[in-house]
Amino acid sequence: MTAVRPDRRTGGAERAAQRSGRRAPLALVALGLAGCVLFALAVATGSVPIPPLRTVTALLGLGSGDPRLDVLVTGIRVPRAATAALAGAALGAAGLLTQTLFRNPLAEPYVLGVSAGASLGVALVVTAGATGAAFTAGGLGVLPSAGSRLGTVLAAATGAAAVLALVLLLSRAARSTTALLVVGVMLGSVVTAVVSLLLVWTDPRQAQQFLAWGLGSVDGVALGELPVFGGVVAVGLVAVALLAKPLDGLLLGDDYARTAGVDVARVRLVVLLVAAVLAGVVTAFCGPIGFLGIAVPHLARISVGTSRHRVLVSATALTGAVVGLGCAVVGHPPGVETVLPLNVVTSLVGAPVVIAVLLRSRKLGSAW
Repeated sequence: MTAVRPDRRTGGAERAAQRSGRRAPLALVALGLAGCVLFALAVATGSVPIPPLRTVTALLGLGSGDPRLDVLVTGIRVPRAATAALAGAALGAAGLLTQTLFRNPLAEPYVLGVSAGASLGVALVVTAGATGAAFTAGGLGVLPSAGSRLGTVLAAATGAAAVLALVLLLSRAARSTTALLVVGVMLGSVVTAVVSLLLVWTDPRQAQQFLAWGLGSVDGVALGELPVFGGVVAVGLVAVALLAKPLDGLLLGDDYARTAGVDVARVRLVVLLVAAVLAGVVTAFCGPIGFLGIAVPHLARISVGTSRHRVLVSATALTGAVVGLGCAVVGHPPGVETVLPLNVVTSLVGAPVVIAVLLRSRKLGSAW
């Protein structure tokens, strides 16, 4: 009798799956620890450095021994660090959804036009004069002002919701995800053009304030706003986790997903809604933040070594939080009053690091 030799490719795939199964839990634990360390570092660094021991005691609620430092930690540094982590996790998860839906490694959540819609909402209020001081520098997140910040958030959220409604309406008519992708890009281009026209006609000082908002920031979210921001992000992340199985089917194509029992039209609608809500809430509170939505999912795939969404969703959220916190740390150099705009940090510092990681990884094309 002739011995039956196992298929080398099958055996290689099994060994790869076993390695991935062992690697994923370790990667998730490492990401969680890195997030904790960077959170503490984001609280400790800034124009007024805080000693490590005092930072830890303040975070544990034991007090730092200095009332002024306690106010600095609880009122400014903790909200800033929490906002950075939430924004990174939300944009990473939204990027994962759009990349899977469109099966395109270059897709990002803002391809749906939500960021352009939020910018349009803010630009409309700026050009309309917006109730006196409602859109001063404080209103755009440069200086703290609760009432004016509420106006900014509401304007951005309204604009994002309007564009989201239009995208969802058009998604019913789109015959394929590729057509929907092109529609989203075109819609975003039109809205961006309208914003540019509004800025041409507005007062230069107001236009400058709008441009400052457009650079992105995690400094404007107050402690009292965190429950709203964090609550929406948490609900969105839970929704992404519940979509893990349908997302695995979509990654292999619409036809395969249908044979696996996935209602492609309904899942596509839900994916669009969840991705747009996650990207929209971040834009409303922090301004449009680039880079994270497209880069974080790739870093997460490399870290856990798998494209199975049951694992990848958690890895993406943790990776996004880690990257967001890292950008917040870099954007607030110790002992320096100047705060670097978030989009400057993500582009100049983060992008080269991600490029180097992706080029060194052999697993970049495995998911596509």
